[in-house]
Amino acid sequence: MSLNKPKYTLVKNTKYALEGFIDITKNESSFKLQLVLFVVMNIVAWNVDLAFHLKAILSLSLFIPIMAEVANSAIERVVDLVTLQYHELAKRAKDAGATLVFLSLILTGAIWLAVLYIGYIQ
Repeated sequence: MSLNKPKYTLVKNTKYALEGFIDITKNESSFKLQLVLFVVMNIVAWNVDLAFHLKAILSLSLFIPIMAEVANSAIERVVDLVTLQYHELAKRAKDAGATLVFLSLILTGAIWLAVLYIGYIQ
């Protein structure tokens, strides 16, 4: 069985990734919100009175919800490609993607709380 897979190179992969980023930014309001939060919270992270390595942890943790939102959008798009009609499995797949985003936000919040605790209390 032959899969519909083009031959990949670093340049092509980068092009596809940028196309995907542009498309998801244009078409997914949740992703736009995540990007705004990413920028705002990065500004906060780099302006708090903490050691550089703690600021870096805060900043890097902000990629977690971005990546989860990309995965969730991919799940939603594949489900919508398969069927636009309501189906319980389609709903469950989309709900699982939403759970991924929710858990990523909890994890990021926990990282921030731990880093702030370490940076200010200890």
